[in-house]
Amino acid sequence: MTSSLKLLFEAISQTQSEQDMQSQIVPKIGEYFAATRWGMFFFDQLPLVDRNLQEVLKVGLSVKHNPIVRYLVERHAPVHEALVTSPKAWSIICPRPDHWHVMAGPIINRGQLVGVVGCTREKSKSAFDTQNLADLSAICLHLSVWVTAVRSQSTSPERASLSRGKAPKNCLTPRELQIAELVALGRTNAEIGSELWITENSVKQALKRMFRKLEVSSRAEMVAQLTDFASPRLG
Repeated sequence: MTSSLKLLFEAISQTQSEQDMQSQIVPKIGEYFAATRWGMFFFDQLPLVDRNLQEVLKVGLSVKHNPIVRYLVERHAPVHEALVTSPKAWSIICPRPDHWHVMAGPIINRGQLVGVVGCTREKSKSAFDTQNLADLSAICLHLSVWVTAVRSQSTSPERASLSRGKAPKNCLTPRELQIAELVALGRTNAEIGSELWITENSVKQALKRMFRKLEVSSRAEMVAQLTDFASPRLG
């Protein structure tokens, strides 16, 4: 283990919030890999109401169109573009000169892919290699452990508003709460699957489990019940 990699692990463990992780630690990850560009995002923090962004994400971050995304979703393992496609094919998928070489790794929370950290290099720079993948795998392990710990200690305002006042036996998982939020926004199963990077069938099965937990028989009943639980109670 190199000294700089160990320092990255220590910095990750000492970070207090996801915002600090993105602004302070991710640039250090980019520097470690001599990247041209770098970034990290969490799927539940994407601006879902921005329709233009949604259209971009459907193509650029879709399992169908992007082989890197497909690899991450299926394997939960770091990947670079040369591992899944040819240079010619990649130049068509992503023609940006500063994204000629791309490497991305998964952030996992309770078995679910919740985010991605990635680095890119210009065409003039060397491609990412197997050692880079090994190092990113180690970094993603620490990021995933960190995210699981942080999210188990506190929930986002959106999740808290849905879960406030619910009986423990009916509590939904973080993923189910994400689905419930999107249902409340009027999303179809296909749209929910696209935004959460899961299949439409996975959404259907999740909704069945949620209906059983909440003892409801429709999406409208589910939303109404969750909205009722989220409303302030008067004595």
